Amino acid sequence: MFKEKDWELEMNIDLHIHTSKSDGILTPKEVIDEAMKNNVNVISICDHDTIEAYTDSLLEYAKKNNIKLIYGVEISTKYKGYGYHVLGYNIDIFNKDLKEELSKIRLARHNYLYEVSKKLNELGYIVNTNELDKIDSVTKAHIANDIINNEKNKDLLIKKFNKIPNKGEFIETLLNENCPCYVEKQSITPYVASCMIKKYGGKVILAHPVAYYYEDKKTIEDITNLLKEMNADGIEGNYIYIDKNNIKHNDIDIWNNLANKLNIVSTIGSDFHNFDNIHPVIGLINEDIKIDKNDIINKLLNEK
Repeated sequence: MFKEKDWELEMNIDLHIHTSKSDGILTPKEVIDEAMKNNVNVISICDHDTIEAYTDSLLEYAKKNNIKLIYGVEISTKYKGYGYHVLGYNIDIFNKDLKEELSKIRLARHNYLYEVSKKLNELGYIVNTNELDKIDSVTKAHIANDIINNEKNKDLLIKKFNKIPNKGEFIETLLNENCPCYVEKQSITPYVASCMIKKYGGKVILAHPVAYYYEDKKTIEDITNLLKEMNADGIEGNYIYIDKNNIKHNDIDIWNNLANKLNIVSTIGSDFHNFDNIHPVIGLINEDIKIDKNDIINKLLNEK
């Protein structure tokens, strides 16, 4: 486990990265390689509802290349009709009970896959459900990409969108709430996720609150109340939000001020999934963010 004595005075950090173990494009090893390329030396892989990226070989590879790992996970939750992602850091990734609890959450994803596929089939789309079911932590992004990249869906997509849509456009038009193929996924609440993370020694961080502010019209008061209800240790305040029109929103001052007001940590993460020349890359080296990274690590790892 990553300990305070391990970190360096000069460091670049990224505490929210996805791999091919969920819906990222890079393998866990390739994430390490990309971190090295970008001079990022402290990272956390936070795949959706899985910690399968953290194999012995990956831990050895990271150590060999002087990349410090803070073990992490991103848990999907729902509360009062809205989805929230909860990050857990410094968790006990070797605990079998934790793996079992995450496995149950992923099972709900696979049930969701079959229900969504059925609705998409009814609209005429061809879904490679059997192949998608092999993905341990299947997401809407996997389903969207499968349909978009299937030549057999080309004519139907062009008829619907007047072009071949990107992943985000497909999800927002067909898979999200109030859309034709929306299916409510069985989910735990943020509070339950928080209890789970703390049970296995971790720190609880509400992921990208800025997304709930813009997408769900949640107020600062709404998010403050949620943080208190789930007994969160922090928020992912240093986060660049990209809206559906690909417009960047750098509101980190708002969220850092909230963290200071509540005396909780404000973490930093790229939420890297792939290379699209729009979203932040690993280490957010394509963004202008100046923060006290040592302070983040101190608050994240120190026991209360």
